[in-house]
Amino acid sequence: MKKFFLVTLISCTSFFNLCRADEGMYLPYILGTKVYNNMVKNGLKLTKEQLYSINKSSIKDAIVLFGRGCTAEIVSKEGLLFTNHHCGYNNIAEASSVAHNYLQDGFWAKTKQEEIACPGLSVLFLEKAEDVTSIVNAKLKDLNPSEIASKLPAILMELSNEASKQSGKEVKINSFYKGNQFIQFTYVKYTDVRLVGAPPESIGKFGGDTDNWEWPRHTGDFSIFRVYMSKDGKPADYSAENVPFKPKHFLPVSIKGVKNGDYAMIFGYPGGTNRYETSYGLNLKVDIENPNLVELRDARLKFMHTEMVKDPAVKLKLASNYAYVANYWKFFDGESKQIIKNNVIERKQKDEAAFELWAKGKKEYENIFTNIKATYDNWKPYTKHRVYINEGILGSPILAMASSLNALQNALIKNNSNQIKEQTEKVKVLFKAYFDAHDIPSDKNIVAAMIQMFYKNIDPSQRPENFYTNLKTYGNIDSDETYTKFANALFNNTILVDETKFNSFIAEPDSTTLKNDLAFQTATAFVNNYATNYAKYFVEFNNKLNTYSQLYLKGILEMNANNDALYPDANQTMRVSYGNVKSYSPKDGAVCKEVCTATGILEKYKPGDYEFDAPKKLIELIKAKDFGQYADKQTKDLVVGFISNNDITGGNSGSPVLNAKGELIGLAFDGNYEALSHKIAVDKDLNRTISLDVRYMLFVIEKLGGATNIINELQLVKQ
Repeated sequence: MKKFFLVTLISCTSFFNLCRADEGMYLPYILGTKVYNNMVKNGLKLTKEQLYSINKSSIKDAIVLFGRGCTAEIVSKEGLLFTNHHCGYNNIAEASSVAHNYLQDGFWAKTKQEEIACPGLSVLFLEKAEDVTSIVNAKLKDLNPSEIASKLPAILMELSNEASKQSGKEVKINSFYKGNQFIQFTYVKYTDVRLVGAPPESIGKFGGDTDNWEWPRHTGDFSIFRVYMSKDGKPADYSAENVPFKPKHFLPVSIKGVKNGDYAMIFGYPGGTNRYETSYGLNLKVDIENPNLVELRDARLKFMHTEMVKDPAVKLKLASNYAYVANYWKFFDGESKQIIKNNVIERKQKDEAAFELWAKGKKEYENIFTNIKATYDNWKPYTKHRVYINEGILGSPILAMASSLNALQNALIKNNSNQIKEQTEKVKVLFKAYFDAHDIPSDKNIVAAMIQMFYKNIDPSQRPENFYTNLKTYGNIDSDETYTKFANALFNNTILVDETKFNSFIAEPDSTTLKNDLAFQTATAFVNNYATNYAKYFVEFNNKLNTYSQLYLKGILEMNANNDALYPDANQTMRVSYGNVKSYSPKDGAVCKEVCTATGILEKYKPGDYEFDAPKKLIELIKAKDFGQYADKQTKDLVVGFISNNDITGGNSGSPVLNAKGELIGLAFDGNYEALSHKIAVDKDLNRTISLDVRYMLFVIEKLGGATNIINELQLVKQ
């Protein structure tokens, strides 16, 4: 394998104008000269090697992929990690009980012995990156282009597994530029990660869904963990004998504060963007995908919220799923609105016209947009159906669980003992996670609503055969009461709400039990109908779109050779973005300042409110202006958060915001509503990253939590 290398690409004045300081998620392994020089012009005081090095300690060694898709950073010589509260939320919830409700009350380990193990939680440290495009292409060369989309994941998995076996480390191969380049990443995985601290939820989620994606934001969105290793310095599963991890590099923490115009840099693992999407894809997103997803999630959230406010135990049970559903419910609603408001589709059409002009006479790229349009037109009639399966039918926990039994049922029918054993073990794991987090009252309402909405909103010709005909035995097919009766019957005639019955079944599984289970019947009626009759159209759509998208990006790379600022879409690989702390004007006559302060907490505070309550002690400290060393010199207040024009997306949650010297000044946790089209296109004037100021975090740790042991462990920079 050759060492990592990337072709240089684009100029600031050509197609896809992507080299502004406020746009770009760059690969730190190969920062181009132009990009790095722009970083220095913006204020960076570090060398390339201080940002990323294989042989020497660098910032990349302090950045980890946290859990299932967040970022965290090492901040002490003993493996202490900072990340967002919402990134650690599930682990905090799992460590909690009604008697010891760490979500509600917060948690602070005053000694290492008090830190709580987090089963299943792991972090990945990036060791190196290598270009393996030639190796992957050799595997693809004999495939028909229409097969690549469906077979590529298995090929990448096979190569990754082979490399993992050889290295003894975690290896992932990622696709870049729609399959025009492939890069292999080698990680070191640590599985003993323990909870060290978390603020009460009234701080960590202050503002709730109302303030989500909004500025100003007064959320103390942080949690603290520690990585452990074996005594001989290697990754190891949890053991009381393990010792704190010794990092190659950890981040100093600056409490000097920020001001408008200060350099800001973010390292992290952004999960996914689609900046090269065509106008045809955006039309489908705005017209069908997003509005239906938002409507379905809205219904599910209302039913969950109704039960959560009744009982703290139910709130704990549903907390993680509710937070996940709610976050992107608001995102997709805002994304559509901003795509329309900011004329993103029209901008894409201009890009496409420029490409067609360049491509004249180049046979390889002829008719590319004609083919893309036809591909979308052919899939469009089935798009809503797929959204309703994923976000509606499978949005119900019981129906999702029931659907997961389909593979076991097939194995039982075939009487394949090996498959039965394999599927039984998988189902056991799935059922435990489902059952521990399942709330019957909310899910019963979700089942009724999703089935009714499917009936009302999906083309009658696409409904599962006989399902709604049989449903008429419960009453008028257009009556809400009919769906309620059916949902009650479903929950009364399933093994999936009774742990004893399920365990009895799984000990000796049989196909008859599943065949007679109403939850299984219902889930498979919808899922099998889609899989049998409509999934083939999605496969065809996906294969063709993959072919044309790869060709389109190949043309863009060819069209814009000779420069280094065309970055690939985010794909949960380490990236760096740079910019400045910066105020903005969301509309005429309005200016949003670059910081928000504790005074805003007092202004929003509503005792007993679900979203805007706050600990009594916090309110007292703010009123007394008892901020200690964390008071801001400019505002004479406590800065809670700040905004910068850095380019981030989901997966950057928990990412460190660094100053020009590489010192930690904040934790990125959100974006602003006015720029929610950022997965597709960045608005150069409105795009802002919302970050927690480290001074508010440290204030909460010390003044509210009394965890001076954590403060003492940090390398604080005061001047």
